[in-house]
Amino acid sequence: MLISVILLGMGFPAEIVFGKIIAGAAVAVLVGNLYYAHMAKKLAEKENRTNVTALAYGISTPVMFIFLFGVLAPALSLTGDPEMAWKIGVAAALISGIIEVLGSIIGPWVRDNLPRAAMLGALAGVAFTFIGGELFFKTFAMPAIGMLVLIIILLGLFAKVTMPFKIPTSLFAIVVGTVLAFVLGEADPGAIADGMAQVGFYPILPTLAGFQGFAYLIGPMLGLFAVLIPISAYNFIETMNNVEAMKCAGDSYSVREAQIADGTGTIIGAFFGGVFPTTVYIASVGSKWMNAGRGYSVLNGIVFFLAASLGLIGAIAKIIPVAVIAPILVFVGLSMVSQAFISSPKSHAPAVSLAMIPYLANYIMTRFNNAAPDAVANISPGVVSLGQGAMFTALIWGAIAVFIIERDFFKASMFSLVGAFLAFIGISHAPRLAFNAAPDYTIGYIIMAALLIFFHFTAKDDAQTKSEEECTQGKLDTTSS
Repeated sequence: MLISVILLGMGFPAEIVFGKIIAGAAVAVLVGNLYYAHMAKKLAEKENRTNVTALAYGISTPVMFIFLFGVLAPALSLTGDPEMAWKIGVAAALISGIIEVLGSIIGPWVRDNLPRAAMLGALAGVAFTFIGGELFFKTFAMPAIGMLVLIIILLGLFAKVTMPFKIPTSLFAIVVGTVLAFVLGEADPGAIADGMAQVGFYPILPTLAGFQGFAYLIGPMLGLFAVLIPISAYNFIETMNNVEAMKCAGDSYSVREAQIADGTGTIIGAFFGGVFPTTVYIASVGSKWMNAGRGYSVLNGIVFFLAASLGLIGAIAKIIPVAVIAPILVFVGLSMVSQAFISSPKSHAPAVSLAMIPYLANYIMTRFNNAAPDAVANISPGVVSLGQGAMFTALIWGAIAVFIIERDFFKASMFSLVGAFLAFIGISHAPRLAFNAAPDYTIGYIIMAALLIFFHFTAKDDAQTKSEEECTQGKLDTTSS
């Protein structure tokens, strides 16, 4: 819904938005959801159980915003032609899909060598800011409606209260919230007519538009690769993180298979006009907490495909207020943040918390820096640079914190050097890819690595330190008793 609203606001005509972009996304979502239902079926048969939840598949919110404002908006500004800007977006999606597939080569190794607290902490940062936090704010845009819907969600999904007539909690909340919004006058009755005007038949047809867009990508818009490469890397890392989160929740899937499926889905969607990369996204754990199986994945894919074909996406966006949908996503955010702490060792809780912070900076940067750069700078000059490449920064600092907690200073130093490399080439702490992109951060990470190497050779051994900690704890326990 949000995609269509933003694209129409940018100046893309409805026939491109609903007939091409949403149509392509629908194909990708259908293919991906059917495949993930198949993966869930395989896992259920392998482990001889029925409580397997399919991975949630779709368009990641942060990636969506990057492609909207980092790819499509510049393309439209440069060309002045919505049709050509769309073709450039399709080409960008094709490239992103290829990068996602290639990422599957290193995905399992990264998963095995990156601490869980770092991966889940980075995801929790996204969940707390862009999903739980922002949608919590939007819930209170219509307090009487949003608060009621939120309570229904909390009752049904946390307390497991059965809704009247055994209607699924989310559906019951949406129906009650929407009806109440119109009854109380919070929603404009004219929105119903506006929504119904979007209804029609939008044939979903294959296209080679991406190949026409390549001419711009390797020409006037070559600079977009500075956006495409890091955001595509982010996408396959997000898949890896969410697969790890589902493993913690009880369903262990192949990272490599998921990353290949994501990239393939993105590529297929692009051949039908899609401009957004797809991924295993953060709702996976929320779906597990709702006790969903694999049927929801099939249903999601089919319903979204039919809704796109019939123009119902635009109708729904007009009729259902955001404050009604928002509480459901608040639940998703809460479940992800909770899962990050539940699934990590207690001693790693500070690392989870630390890994969440870069996304607070990213949220402030993306939401306020263009409109009020002075206000953002007054918070701290470091907000913007910390927010740039937040996923990578979160993973690096989360890993460093874990290894410091474990007193493995050598590994912590290695991750510091990785941080230095990412800053040097502009994947983190910089607005674009470039050599020596963020020299201050590069130097800072190198100094950190040197200090950690020093302590690797000079710090007291773990056994002595652990003994001292146990003695100290014993004294505290004695005192408190």
